[in-house]
Amino acid sequence: MTTAATLPEEFAHYPLRAVRRGHFWIAGERVDGARGTVQRAPMFVEWEAPETITRPYPLVLVHGGGGQLTDWRGTPDGRPGWADLFVDAGYLVYLVDRPAHGRSWSHPDVVGKPGEQFSYEMAMGLFDTPIPGHDQSTWGGGIGDPLLDQLIAGMGFLPQDLAESQRMDQDRISRLLDRIGPSILVTHSAGGPAGWLVADARPELVKALVAIEPMGPPFFEFEPGVRLDWGLSAAPLNYEPAVTDAAEFEANTSAYSLPSLAGIPVVVVVGETSPFTAWEQQMVDFVNDAGGSAEFMNLGEHGAPGNGHAMMLELNSDQAIVPILDWIARID
Repeated sequence: MTTAATLPEEFAHYPLRAVRRGHFWIAGERVDGARGTVQRAPMFVEWEAPETITRPYPLVLVHGGGGQLTDWRGTPDGRPGWADLFVDAGYLVYLVDRPAHGRSWSHPDVVGKPGEQFSYEMAMGLFDTPIPGHDQSTWGGGIGDPLLDQLIAGMGFLPQDLAESQRMDQDRISRLLDRIGPSILVTHSAGGPAGWLVADARPELVKALVAIEPMGPPFFEFEPGVRLDWGLSAAPLNYEPAVTDAAEFEANTSAYSLPSLAGIPVVVVVGETSPFTAWEQQMVDFVNDAGGSAEFMNLGEHGAPGNGHAMMLELNSDQAIVPILDWIARID
């Protein structure tokens, strides 16, 4: 008689959990393709729920640029990720692969020209910060480090048209909220603009926004023609008065407000030793100047020292999530 398979020892530390899990798609536009009608940039959604949901609002986890929902699923050194920890805290959790990322693939002839493939050098520059005190990285061995291989394996590329990429994020995630109801958005890095844009499109369905090291600072130009023209995003936001002159808007942002953000609790989270920490306060100030209510949270001041840009993937990820869970619990 054939014996049962044996779980490899490296996975044995994963706890046995009682959960429900499934997936579905938010469809993209139907457009003409070379062989007929095709779908443009659908969004893959995975959901997971504890045996008993104890929290009133679902969490929607939005990954960063070039990444995918697996950023929330586990760490490069093989530990459970933040998705498990959120579910174990009683939340119904939805994870998305942003359009043209991960499972939400789309042919470049349909979705538009892709940007450059995410490189090892880009990853080390973004995640392996040389700032003193950054001691939570698991991938500090450089090219050839197996854990850096794990990190890079999940990295793809962003569509070259940043504004269109963000517009698709806004459309698909807004329609996700139409389906699942009021939710809390948890965004990371280049997924950050999706949070502002979805809150702008569906303010009644966004109960709170956790922006973890969101893309910025305001009006930043990443390369010629790739810029956060709308302050928080490259895709348009509904300011009052309406923005008609980009230069005038940037020169006098205090004259404009974002009514959609009024009343939505926001926290901008940074790692203690991330290079993003130097300017993320500007994002908080911009939101508040526009009529929002944003707080600034440095994880180093809340019991999680030494984190860089990808705290959900670093050695102390279990500790780094605690201040975020505490903040979200205030919304319940």
